[in-house]
Amino acid sequence: MRAAALAAGRADIVVESRGTAAYHEGKGADPRTVAHAARRGLDLKRHRARQVTVADVQAFDVVYAMDRQNLADLRAMAGPEHAHKLALFLGDDEVPDPWSGGAADFERVLDLCVARAAVLVKP
Repeated sequence: MRAAALAAGRADIVVESRGTAAYHEGKGADPRTVAHAARRGLDLKRHRARQVTVADVQAFDVVYAMDRQNLADLRAMAGPEHAHKLALFLGDDEVPDPWSGGAADFERVLDLCVARAAVLVKP
């Protein structure tokens, strides 16, 4: 998303990443994700997981979830007053989790995310 914003000349877009659970806190992205992203010129080596907070939801205009469970977790945490800020990243669809899959699954997720990010950063 950050790369898409920069490519679109949208320095006004602030992009951060959070998770709804704390069990990955401080850990880097899956090495397979890092490797596949690097092949596309996306550097995820310094990424470290952090857990989303209510303050995060309050601070941002939009908070995207990758799947319906994470969206439900965000809604429960943030409360009804912030529901208008929460959405699925792919609109009506979930981003599939490539974790138990192979290289093609990681490439598909990157394809989906790169394409959607380009749409979301358009002025």
